[in-house]
Amino acid sequence: MNDDTLFLPGLSPVGRHDIHARFDGGALSSDGGVLLLREIERGMNISGTLASCLQDTRDPGRTIHDHATMIRERMFAIACGYEDCDDLDALRHDPAFRIACERLPDSGPALASQPTLSRLENTPSWRDLARMGLRLIDLFCASFRENPGYIVLDIDDTPDRTHHSRRICNSPAVQRDDQQLSLFNTHAQGYCFQPIHIYDAATGRPVCFLLRPGKRPSGAEAAMVLRHVIRRIRRNWPGVAITVRGDGHYGTPEVMEFLEQQDCFYILGLPGNSRLQALSAPWSKDVATRWRRGNKEKLRRFFQTRYGARSWSKERRVIARVEASRQGTDVRFIVTNLVGGRSKHLYEKVYCARGKMENLIKEHKLYTKSDRTSCHRWEANQFRLFLHTGAYWLLLRLRGTAPGHSRWRGATFETLRRTFLKIAVRVRQLKSRISIALPTACPHRETLVLLLGRINAQSP
Repeated sequence: MNDDTLFLPGLSPVGRHDIHARFDGGALSSDGGVLLLREIERGMNISGTLASCLQDTRDPGRTIHDHATMIRERMFAIACGYEDCDDLDALRHDPAFRIACERLPDSGPALASQPTLSRLENTPSWRDLARMGLRLIDLFCASFRENPGYIVLDIDDTPDRTHHSRRICNSPAVQRDDQQLSLFNTHAQGYCFQPIHIYDAATGRPVCFLLRPGKRPSGAEAAMVLRHVIRRIRRNWPGVAITVRGDGHYGTPEVMEFLEQQDCFYILGLPGNSRLQALSAPWSKDVATRWRRGNKEKLRRFFQTRYGARSWSKERRVIARVEASRQGTDVRFIVTNLVGGRSKHLYEKVYCARGKMENLIKEHKLYTKSDRTSCHRWEANQFRLFLHTGAYWLLLRLRGTAPGHSRWRGATFETLRRTFLKIAVRVRQLKSRISIALPTACPHRETLVLLLGRINAQSP
């Protein structure tokens, strides 16, 4: 690199003193907080979990970067806001990232570059990815100190716009996306994937992520995904009681019958139809009449009945929420096999609580950029989704180490990144130790010390 590329022109003088800025500071890093993530990852071993599912057929004599180190490097970069693999061409020399990946900042070899990491992303087969998905469910179960007696799983899917270029097919009027499984989705207003996300409702911990075509999952497909997840969880926790929550397109006979066979509970949205509309017509009329007589902005009432569609094997408990306002009367339905409980409580406190999952998906997509699935092969994009899930785990655990009543417990991942990861440090490798100099004016140094202590205390 020549002097012209190292020079930063255009800075105004201060007190008659010119400013000469060059990119020649040496062993500096703008991401000193990645060392906190290193301690979290050492305790969780996400990189080792994913790497154990890959077969390394490379020549050991010519191999510099093992799979676990490359996965660790990629997850740390994503967690610090570098979701593009190209960023690693420069970050591979960053002293803090090298230390985080168990390499000496000066004398150790540089980390893997973008071409090497791209080859890694295209390494897994679908069998390797299936093993990774199951191992991540095991990781979720292992994250609990004690086996819970009851968990709630929230399931939903979200559009993931594809980034690859379109190519023209034989017919000039037809365009086809260049990425496997990418389909045109009217709701997403373009070509996309539609991955399924499953989280633990109480803790926000990730359970399962499946990259799939850009269309709504069928009942059989949703039941198949839940089958793998629930059986793997029961393999770790044989006696756990499980409740599944989902919106209307998961309220299918295949999903309900599978969950009943597995002795699981469910509370699912139920799409309306002509029979349900006819059934709820007297309720809607009653609520609308009561609202017109009162002075409230809106009136909401709840009703329940036994209902069985033609495609169902039996009748099930259906709850209707009827709301009247100036906009008219609105009716929503849910179906559940939960026993007891008032209709209002089941709808507002149990079912509507799944709205929290929207924030979890937002953190996964917005703050770890998990929608950066721009590879051609499905396998490479699914592997990327797992890498971003690993970064989600690191940031979630970092937030979980904050004191329970502190403002950091409710902070977004971006706030945590700006506060605790984006810290400038100077690194020096001495004869017997590594010296890391943090800014003296760091405004959150006491919190950093507290977080590191709590991370080490939680490590096995």
